[in-house]
Amino acid sequence: MSEPLPEKQWTAEKFAQRVFDIGVLDNIQVDSAWSELGTRDASLEQLTSVMLRKGLLTNWQIDRVLAGERYGYIYGKYQIRYLVGAGTFARVYRGSHVETGKVVAIKVLRNRHSDDMEKQDHFLREANMVKELRHPNIVPVYDFGAERERYYMVMEFVEGDDLREILKKRGKFNPLESIQIISDVTSGLDFAVGKGVTHRDMKMSNVLLTSTGRGKLVDFGLAAMAASEKEKNAKKTGVITTSSRSIDYAGLERMTRVHKGDKRSDIYFAGCMLYHLLTGVSPLLESRERSERLSATRFREVTPLTQHDADLPPSLIAVVNKAMDLNVERRYQTPGEMLSDLHKVKQRLEHGETAAEEGEGKKLDREGEGRSVMIVESNIEMQDTLRDLLKRRGYRVLIVGDAERALGRFDGIEQPAECVIFCTTEMAEEALDAFNSFGENEDTKDIPAILFLSERHQEYARKARGGEHRVLLPMPLKVRQLRAILLKLLSNSGKSVDA
Repeated sequence: MSEPLPEKQWTAEKFAQRVFDIGVLDNIQVDSAWSELGTRDASLEQLTSVMLRKGLLTNWQIDRVLAGERYGYIYGKYQIRYLVGAGTFARVYRGSHVETGKVVAIKVLRNRHSDDMEKQDHFLREANMVKELRHPNIVPVYDFGAERERYYMVMEFVEGDDLREILKKRGKFNPLESIQIISDVTSGLDFAVGKGVTHRDMKMSNVLLTSTGRGKLVDFGLAAMAASEKEKNAKKTGVITTSSRSIDYAGLERMTRVHKGDKRSDIYFAGCMLYHLLTGVSPLLESRERSERLSATRFREVTPLTQHDADLPPSLIAVVNKAMDLNVERRYQTPGEMLSDLHKVKQRLEHGETAAEEGEGKKLDREGEGRSVMIVESNIEMQDTLRDLLKRRGYRVLIVGDAERALGRFDGIEQPAECVIFCTTEMAEEALDAFNSFGENEDTKDIPAILFLSERHQEYARKARGGEHRVLLPMPLKVRQLRAILLKLLSNSGKSVDA
């Protein structure tokens, strides 16, 4: 940095020469400003006003030139126009291509990291990796490199804001809006996973929402670099001074016993984002205390969605619960699986499932009229199948995607359903244990229950405790058999029923 000229020594001529010397403007651009003034005998203020009006310079550039800054305007083939934001390890600027004028975002590594070879290598490695990710829901990297030992990457400039800032203004999003945004997120994640890349910093500020409402992921893999130095300090002080998700990933993966970089960790935090969009509240306790961020309790004590909004669609709640399942084998195994279920829920909501089903159901037998059945199932397709089948027969259907939460619904005085169907499709032993507990509990042992045994879980029949009002039903599903069993259970629960 040069010493700035004293304010009285700056003239229009000296300023014009300086912006030319440092490469911010070329001769043609400088001459166009003089031509508009019609004279070289103009004041500095007059010249800079013309340059601002013509879009040749920005206030940010003018202030830096007057402050004596000679460098930091040009990175490769791109010119910085003004500062957009600053993070832990980099600053982000709006810029443009010096020849085409194409608008871009330029991320520049902070000065304090310029001598850190590890951070430089990480920055360039991640930039090179993300440059290969070309997908509508991922902010593309066009170029990267170093200019006077300042490392940078050039990305698409997204006209919009990040989800964190938008949520502050909106409070929360409706279900269809939330589904669309997280569908975009999981679509981008799924593409990246196909290329062998995980994000590792899934949080609201790393999703940019375009002016058309579409979500785009940014900052793949950069969290580790941003957090490494802060983590060293955090271990000493116990206080985290970075907003990076790295510490959250560490806490989650430690308690779920998976290796660092497991793609299912990104899925968990995508579920957190969906929860946050629907409720306006983060599912995880927000804290800067390292011990609290790493605590297993933080992940276990998540308030059920229905306590924030009892009217949320059960199928959407099931998606959130499955994405955030602490049993990684029950969690979505790929972002594509979560995306598929989100599409199904979206179609269900858009087509007004209840009205359509009720209208069609009137043509069928309605033996379940006035009766209520709870289905404990996390698989969206199975939920759809059973819901459609039972509603056509007049049953009021309650879907719960978590076995423990289903049992908790019977803790109160009011009984939420007259019969409960536990499904092992994805819940496996969790459904078996819940079925057995339901039959042993004094408050629920007389309530009819059915355990659906999927084809790969037939051996659970030996562990399941049947009895009065308690039926084991092997898959594949036989509609007539299920209808007959429900009728018998609900009409006379005092008699034993054999499947």
